[in-house]
Amino acid sequence: MLEQNGAAHEPVLTQDQLEQFEREGYLLLKSLFSPEDVETIKALFEEIANTTVPGHFEPDFSAGNDDPLKRYPRVMHPHRFNETAKKYMLHPPVMAVLRQLYGEEALAAQSMYYYKPPGSRGQALHQDNFYLKVEPGTCLAAWTAIDPVDQDNGGLLVVPKTQHHAIVCPEEADARESFTTHFVRPPEGLKPIPVVMEPGDVLFFNGSLIHGSYRNKTKDRFRRSFICHYAN
Repeated sequence: MLEQNGAAHEPVLTQDQLEQFEREGYLLLKSLFSPEDVETIKALFEEIANTTVPGHFEPDFSAGNDDPLKRYPRVMHPHRFNETAKKYMLHPPVMAVLRQLYGEEALAAQSMYYYKPPGSRGQALHQDNFYLKVEPGTCLAAWTAIDPVDQDNGGLLVVPKTQHHAIVCPEEADARESFTTHFVRPPEGLKPIPVVMEPGDVLFFNGSLIHGSYRNKTKDRFRRSFICHYAN
């Protein structure tokens, strides 16, 4: 459990949590967003889902069921055009945790929203800092569940203890199962494990940690998530 800072009502990580993050490369915190926050975020992006925002969200409203991600692509950088998205990118409990993990104030760098509708492909295993290129140090992700997340609807997979491995040049991903083209093979002896989450839970992880997701195998469940990246 999180302790609380009485003055600011901010979450304070325990020593065990800090050690787990250092050891495993990730940390799951329960209910960092309230049910009301989750509903606000969900409602915002349901509204965005019926629009087009050039350069950020460009769905194909005529798309069939052959590729659900054509109708529901990810929203890129919603904080750049929506104040509510920006507010939640800077959510005080998230920033407080990042401040402890970094040992200094975090800088918000990127926001995304994934709808991941039923039947949609996953994202092959990868490392975030291959793309964000934070140096020195690394980026940190705050991955917030908007829906219940499990293996059936394409929940997140992480490869523990890969946070200290170098950023590697990716191989080509299987386009039948991944909507992205890059794949990072886990080191020998290390395997991905699923992370089960409830709405409002946040998974923090290191930019070198290998992670990804499988296909959403359900017929009627989205796996919506609000994902932000930060730099030291």
